[in-house]
Amino acid sequence: MTNGVAIIVGVGGGLGAALVRRMATAGMAVIATARGSGMIDALAKEIEGAGGRALAVPADASDEAQVLRLFEASDRAFGAPDLVVFNAGAYRPKSILETTASDVEECFRVGCLGGFLVGREAARRMVERGAGTILFTGATASLRGSARYFNLAVGKFALRALAQSMARELGPKGVHVAHVVVDGQIAGPYYEHLKRERGPDALLSSDAMAEVYWQLHQQHRSAWTQELDLRPWVEKF
Repeated sequence: MTNGVAIIVGVGGGLGAALVRRMATAGMAVIATARGSGMIDALAKEIEGAGGRALAVPADASDEAQVLRLFEASDRAFGAPDLVVFNAGAYRPKSILETTASDVEECFRVGCLGGFLVGREAARRMVERGAGTILFTGATASLRGSARYFNLAVGKFALRALAQSMARELGPKGVHVAHVVVDGQIAGPYYEHLKRERGPDALLSSDAMAEVYWQLHQQHRSAWTQELDLRPWVEKF
């Protein structure tokens, strides 16, 4: 038996992997997606080894043809998704004086165009049956553009606008759309020094974040959240 179908787009070793594991633990059949196959192949094998159902589908979220193939693979393997999470992103910290047009275009294509393509295909399937959840992962840069991080902010600002517009259009059709502002560093190998400096629970836990995404999917439609922010207790805001 399955508790629905989840597609997680943008699976790395942190939040993406935690989302795949959390949805599998909830009994969902999970499609794990990333540009490369190494991480998602290992995750799918892990879940299937524990008795779950999972499929690894490599895809570039900024490529329309690949996104279409991703959803078609889900349709064939498990059926239309009940939950879709867009967790992909790209940025290149640079001065505005040094950034090329191709830098800006690539970051926007991954950070926002990918969200549109994934969100549209999810919505087409969910509206048809009048139910489903679409979640977008945002960042501090969704609300504030910082020096040298405009490449991230431009895409994240736009992704937030996309989520708001989709929520207003699709909510009355039974589809829950929410945007999650991730305000802080997610715990992982790259931030071990910050963990030592700041103390216990000073960085965002991927597992704790994945639990919140699951709770968003479980919300009753009389009390849907459209946007929430996640930050560790020590983070200033």
